[in-house]
Amino acid sequence: MNKLHGIAGQFAGGHDVGNISQLGNGLINDTFLVNAGDAQFVLQGINSQVFPQPEQVVANLQQLNRHIAQQDPANIQLRIPALLPANDGEAFYRDDDGQIWRALELISPAESREQLSNQAEASQVGFALAHFHRLCGTLAPELLHDTLPGFHIAPAYYQNYLAILDRPLPVAMDAEFRQCQEFIEGFRDRIAVLERAKQRSELRERVIHGDPKLNNFLFEPGSDRIVSLIDLDTVKPGLVHYDIGDCLRSCCHIRPSNQFDIARCKTILTSYLAEAGQFFEQADYDYLYAAIELIPFELGLRFFSDYLQSNRYFKVKQPRENLQRAIEQFALCESIAQQETELMYVIANIA
Repeated sequence: MNKLHGIAGQFAGGHDVGNISQLGNGLINDTFLVNAGDAQFVLQGINSQVFPQPEQVVANLQQLNRHIAQQDPANIQLRIPALLPANDGEAFYRDDDGQIWRALELISPAESREQLSNQAEASQVGFALAHFHRLCGTLAPELLHDTLPGFHIAPAYYQNYLAILDRPLPVAMDAEFRQCQEFIEGFRDRIAVLERAKQRSELRERVIHGDPKLNNFLFEPGSDRIVSLIDLDTVKPGLVHYDIGDCLRSCCHIRPSNQFDIARCKTILTSYLAEAGQFFEQADYDYLYAAIELIPFELGLRFFSDYLQSNRYFKVKQPRENLQRAIEQFALCESIAQQETELMYVIANIA
């Protein structure tokens, strides 16, 4: 904690640093809420094992902030957290261990939610994601660093998984291991569907959020209105289908049954496409179902691969947690496949 106070002081602008508390439940970075004088800000240590060049994560957020600032405020309905400069004027601070820290504006009053409780909230999620994509629509993807090479490239995750299986494994090949292995092999022919479409120029890269799960949308307290989209480390060039699939995976996952809520999916998609109609093309519609099915599989594959490597990437509280996460995602993926006909009907009607 003494070390944290020293790091927070690098962004406090000469104010005394008070209480520091952990913020959120992210699986990658260490995030804290800092009180300094009469102000509060978010302090975040960027995980260099996940982001090999954390300076590029900061540079991308700077580029995004500049882009948003150039737009007409009347057309902006989401607040994007601003980077706070360090005392030396830099956009980040490197500690004695070489870790990169950055400070962000605290969006307040605002709250994250772990589950949706009504259709109005679901509709807001769809609108907010599409609004973010629209705001970024005039930002050239090539201006951003690819901070996570290979992120959301499902065929690459599959090849990595096969390479892991070729090495001695530190886990037991028990019934749950076999269950995951069999599901992955059964899905193999669908793994490359989005990447092939991109290679054929049917889908094109845009600026994406990269991780639009539900708790990265901030709601106005006591309201259904979303005021911000946070956790922008993964903003980079990519397919908007990655974002749409990941958002629906997060918001339409019924626990503990691991069923896919198709009614909620319809609400979110309807709202998303109403806002995205200006930039959504016919081919984008054609690959919506593929994205909805693929992204839960991809995350399950990543969880299982991490489990096979002793949990290097995702934070865990017990050794088999990533295995259980994988099983849940594969069950969700199976639920989506069972509702394919109805989902295709929903998409066609909205289109």
